[in-house]
Amino acid sequence: MGNPWEIVRNDVSYSVKFYGEVISKPDGSKEWTGGENITAVAYDVPIPGYKTKTTINLRLWSTKVAPNEFDLRAYNDGDHAKACAALKNAEKICYILYPGDESIEGKILRLKQQYTLCSASLQDIIAHFEKRSGKPVNWEKFPEKVAVQMNDTHPTLCIPELIRILIDLKGLSWKESWDITQRTVAYTNHTVLPEALEKWSLDLLQELLPRHVEIIRMIDEELIRTIIAEYGTENLNLLQHKLKQMRILDNIELPDSVLELLVKPEESSAVDSIEEVEVSDEETEPTDEEQSEEQETKAKDVVTFEPDPNLPKTVRMANLCVVGGSAVNGVAEIHSEIVKNEVFNEFYKMWPEKFQNKTNGVTPRRWIRFCNPVLSEIITKWTGTDDWVLNTEKLSTLAKFSDNEDLQSEWREAKRINKIKVADFIKEKTGYIVNPDAMFDVQVKRMHEYKRQLLNIMGIVYRYKKMKEMSPEERKARYVPRVCIFGGKAFATYVQAKRIVKFITDVGTTVNHDADIGDLLKVVFVPDYNVSVAEVLIPGSELSQHISTAGMEASGTSNMKFAMNGCILIGTLDGANVEIRQEVGEDNFFLFGAEAHEIAGLRKERAEGKFIPDPRFEEVKAFVRNGVFGHYNYEELMGSLEGNEGYGRADYFLVGKDFPSYVECQEKVDEAYKDQKRWTKMSILNTAGSYKFSSDRTIREYARDIWRIQPVVLP
Repeated sequence: MGNPWEIVRNDVSYSVKFYGEVISKPDGSKEWTGGENITAVAYDVPIPGYKTKTTINLRLWSTKVAPNEFDLRAYNDGDHAKACAALKNAEKICYILYPGDESIEGKILRLKQQYTLCSASLQDIIAHFEKRSGKPVNWEKFPEKVAVQMNDTHPTLCIPELIRILIDLKGLSWKESWDITQRTVAYTNHTVLPEALEKWSLDLLQELLPRHVEIIRMIDEELIRTIIAEYGTENLNLLQHKLKQMRILDNIELPDSVLELLVKPEESSAVDSIEEVEVSDEETEPTDEEQSEEQETKAKDVVTFEPDPNLPKTVRMANLCVVGGSAVNGVAEIHSEIVKNEVFNEFYKMWPEKFQNKTNGVTPRRWIRFCNPVLSEIITKWTGTDDWVLNTEKLSTLAKFSDNEDLQSEWREAKRINKIKVADFIKEKTGYIVNPDAMFDVQVKRMHEYKRQLLNIMGIVYRYKKMKEMSPEERKARYVPRVCIFGGKAFATYVQAKRIVKFITDVGTTVNHDADIGDLLKVVFVPDYNVSVAEVLIPGSELSQHISTAGMEASGTSNMKFAMNGCILIGTLDGANVEIRQEVGEDNFFLFGAEAHEIAGLRKERAEGKFIPDPRFEEVKAFVRNGVFGHYNYEELMGSLEGNEGYGRADYFLVGKDFPSYVECQEKVDEAYKDQKRWTKMSILNTAGSYKFSSDRTIREYARDIWRIQPVVLP
């Protein structure tokens, strides 16, 4: 249907280049010529503020072929495919954001997307700055007027791109450009997962963006000199370790200028030799102990800075972000500590002042006011104002009414209205009919092994198996009716995540058609999960699962959305769960599982063959392998949870370790839900405690601490 709010700006376009070569001019400047040229065209989307007179502009980019790239001669000769090849090549950059990158073509397309967004945006920013500055342009003021926040490593190319524009196009020196860039950009880290800390092939970057590789080499050399200045060259083992951890260019030879600093002059001389002879005219043989010490000393001194020919040469984008930016932040307190102490520890030791925390936030305008109007009316009534939509601190007022029976009654009715909407939605999308009086237990998020949807579904399988072993009377007395809802997408080439989706749907097919179980247990995988689906599911949820392996979830923001809507969380001490639990109260959060500081030891224990799985976990795996959930072969999935080492094995995400704790915690959930007065109070206190997780608070902290922007009071 198109987007009526999207405005194409054909008057705002910039040239973006790929491939080509770099030419050195007689005056020492560089020119990037030849290659493939495309045009980035601006699209504007107005973003109105809430109850303000302000509307800001979201500028997006589309790609098309540069006019001079169209082969008019081929078109007139009837070779339309050849004539349009450049057009299609340019347009495909915008077809699918972040396509599969298993193939070299996929990798090239990803890099093109990342560079196009960086280049077009920076050219636009600079054009605005120059227009407003007048002549002459004072580039020293650029960092005072412009802030570029790198949201994870995808926009890292904005660092060499900004330097390229300043040096090659604006005529600034390397020193000036590097200083301006470091003061202009900052970096938000979103993950501790290695695959998300991007590494790009040096050869691929060299082919696609040759000028940027030159600049990255200069930054790398600048970093190496900083490391040498900090740690010296006396202890080459220490220096080798620091360079291995911190360099931007990984497994790439050191620059010649740096190697000169590491070559030590000969210490012996003819005079020394003569003096040694005069001391004693008898040759003495060294003892065995002295020989051993000498050999050990020599072994320590043998330090090589040569690259390993068997390993790829790569550019570490996360290291470039840390080096090139003025600040580095994690997105939850525990995550920021992991960033400092593990992910970028060597950088933290050298530049501790760079590292900060900014816990994520979500907007109450969308995630309560818009998607949950029934609850919003109740909040306004009991807080006495609708100002909570802008000042979420006022949500904390609800805590003092949490025992009030009238509020509890209204609260439960609002939740039931939203659950009926969810039940209707599930019937429409899947055909399954669910009971709105059952507990709605939800896990909706990106499909990933560390988020442990597998732990959730195996817990459900255990519950189902135990139900089947009981009489109808026993299972009804023991278990609270549950509707277990999943949603999320697996990346195109992430096979294991797709296996988990398949497993969930197979379990649902079996359980949902089991007449013995009936409404006591339903399992639903909602198709095509997105923000619009979340706006339906979150208001109607009662238990939300945030059960990642501790230390692996940067923050999570859906946990905040669920808490805002009075949903109680079950989870590990990971990401923003830690702070949510502090705010809502420990008694109003279901906690289980190993903690972040234990994970490395538990994996080591596993590698040494010391882990003894819980009998209940083994029982579930055997049950799955018996074919209860269809004919699909789940050996690969179950096998990934077994063994002590090896790729795709050894239960790296500790599903088996946390399984008994998780099952026991779910029993506590059942007990709490049976006491609806207690459960409703917990729900109210979750909403009351969620005030801290407003995006307004996050934005204020960013402006204050990272960009040093002083608040302005307008008349």
